[in-house]
Amino acid sequence: MLRRILTAAIAVLLTVTGLILMEQLLPQISYFLGYNIHSTGLLGYSYIHWLFAIVSVLFFGWIGWVITPFLIKFLLKYSEIVASVLAKVPSADIIVSLIGVLVGLILANLIGAPFSRLPIVGPYIPIVLSIILALTGAKVASHKSKDILGLFYRSRAQGKDLPVKTEEMELDQQEDAVVDADSLPVELAASNKLLDTSVIIDGRISDILKTGFLEGNLVIPRFVLDELQRLSDSSDNLKRAKGRRGLDFIHELQEIFPHVVIVNDMEYEMIKDVDSKLIALAKDTGSMIVTNDFNLNKVASIQGIRVLNINDLANAVKPVVIPGEEMTVYLLREGKESGQAIAYLQDGTMIVVEGGRKYIGNKIRIAVTSVLQTSAGRMIFAKVPKNHEVHDVLAGAEGT
Repeated sequence: MLRRILTAAIAVLLTVTGLILMEQLLPQISYFLGYNIHSTGLLGYSYIHWLFAIVSVLFFGWIGWVITPFLIKFLLKYSEIVASVLAKVPSADIIVSLIGVLVGLILANLIGAPFSRLPIVGPYIPIVLSIILALTGAKVASHKSKDILGLFYRSRAQGKDLPVKTEEMELDQQEDAVVDADSLPVELAASNKLLDTSVIIDGRISDILKTGFLEGNLVIPRFVLDELQRLSDSSDNLKRAKGRRGLDFIHELQEIFPHVVIVNDMEYEMIKDVDSKLIALAKDTGSMIVTNDFNLNKVASIQGIRVLNINDLANAVKPVVIPGEEMTVYLLREGKESGQAIAYLQDGTMIVVEGGRKYIGNKIRIAVTSVLQTSAGRMIFAKVPKNHEVHDVLAGAEGT
């Protein structure tokens, strides 16, 4: 029904436009035909005048009826795109941007009014200034939205008599904060987790979500998506594979956890580095960063941002190994130092065995000497005891 009403309205509008254009062209047509079309006739108009009017009405009406369905389809399509984009933007940011546009338009009219009387270019100066200053106002307001909202809240607080806080009031406020946490805007909730590029490519965050040990929303910034797209378009095969893996993983996350994964469109154009943008976004929204990047972990922690490192979590749930404990491992390859051999546990933990080089390719009983724990992972140092047991790999496989 709405489409039919819009089609009829646009068709009528084009029909009226055709009549107006016909009236404007009649003097030129009269001169070309050598006949006074404005001569009196039926209802004060000549028959040729009526003929041109009927032709213009039919022609422009037909154009309107044919073009309107495509025009409506185009408008509805892009209106849905704009609506979906605006739905992801916080209401406060939309209001602040509209205020910036309004201020920009007011300044454009004040500045452009004196120049509007100039010949030729005068009428266009206010239009150009309105476009430029409206966009500038929206940009400045969006970047300063936090300060503008802060001024608004402070002005409201100053207009009221603030009571003196007591311990009971503070407890009540804490309880209210817990109750009202779900009503906060998604982008402003402190329980949000910002995902960086490395943890998306890693993919283990999905398994952690399924276990229920991670609460809150997972926020994927737009600039992280852009970096993944650049990687997927790279000429390097490894980078291209990582980028495509990351994009596929995000799509999988959105299908499994549709109400948890959120894409944030906030952009920091003055900052070039993706990690720096992530830190700035975490500061502005009070969110935590989820990563397995050792350097980002350190830089964010120095700036007072909470970081959840996937490698730290993986190391925390690994079996505890105590110095002096013995275990049987398969020596895989040589180590860096003389006489060393390398083995791995099932969870990927690397074991450096002193004096184990001559036993490479065999299962051997070793004794743990020390354990090194870092954010990059856990490393176990061991040695071959004096009364060691060596098992051939095949013999060990047969025994199992």
